[in-house]
Amino acid sequence: MTVSDFPLIAIVGPTASGKSDLALSIAEHFGGEIVNYDSVQIFRGLDIGSAKPTAEERRRVPHHMIDIRDPDDVYTAGDYQREARPVLEEIRSRSRLPILVGGTGFYLKAVIEGLFDGPQRSELWRRRMESIVEKRGREYLHRLLKRFDPEAAGRIAPRDKPKIMRALEVRLATGQSLSEHFRREPRQPLKGFRVHTIGLNPDRDETWRRIDERVVRMFAAGFVEEVRGLIDAGTSPEARAFGAIGYREIVANLEDSIPWDETIRIIQRNTRRYAKRQMTWFRNQPGVTWFDGPGDNDSIKERAHRFVQLALSR
Repeated sequence: MTVSDFPLIAIVGPTASGKSDLALSIAEHFGGEIVNYDSVQIFRGLDIGSAKPTAEERRRVPHHMIDIRDPDDVYTAGDYQREARPVLEEIRSRSRLPILVGGTGFYLKAVIEGLFDGPQRSELWRRRMESIVEKRGREYLHRLLKRFDPEAAGRIAPRDKPKIMRALEVRLATGQSLSEHFRREPRQPLKGFRVHTIGLNPDRDETWRRIDERVVRMFAAGFVEEVRGLIDAGTSPEARAFGAIGYREIVANLEDSIPWDETIRIIQRNTRRYAKRQMTWFRNQPGVTWFDGPGDNDSIKERAHRFVQLALSR
């Protein structure tokens, strides 16, 4: 780091751990602005199921990287890196404190550590690969990847269609494997900022309770009606945004008509599993200062404020 590095606060933790509440508290106390790194909140109209900040919260504190794409759009971690970094620079130019908050660890990693950009998307090759998947399945696509880029195939799960398609697309469009591009074009980490990361580690049983209650509140707030409205307005049920937990289960139910109580139970279960994966991811990231409690707890807020104050004084 250099003396010109500007402080940046990142908040990590499982879903329903109070990250957004803590981010608001820090932003209001220290003159900050919030930069979302949740992969669902970027989509317009996906409000209830993504626990998007309310209009009142967005009036209290400026929020960025929210409502920037339509639900049918394809948006990647690479897109996020390219668009979020200028936002951080803009916040710094106003001498405001940037605060990254969300739940998509790969987006956070992209903006801080950098990603391999690679060649631009090829719609021609993607259409061909989608046709192959429809006719033969994604496992066949993975077998093709083994032939063209065995190194990438060894890293990518046979059913991870987006990553398989990207690796094949790069190989077919450029004549070089994704692995070769990785070696030739190293990642570029974020420069000009010193990152201070707060990790929220609430009690697991408490987290499960909060998740279950949040899902019930979402349904009471009109979650099903939100999804129906998006589809009626023209969003495809196959939209990538509808692959998010909650949305995909509701879309499936609109087609299969299983009892809504069962759908709620499935979403609760899937969200708890997602929270476990989030914690596994974040615990494996270096440089996190962990706080054992939820971010909407007054004691945690006080401790986090002291942490931020110390970070700003360095």
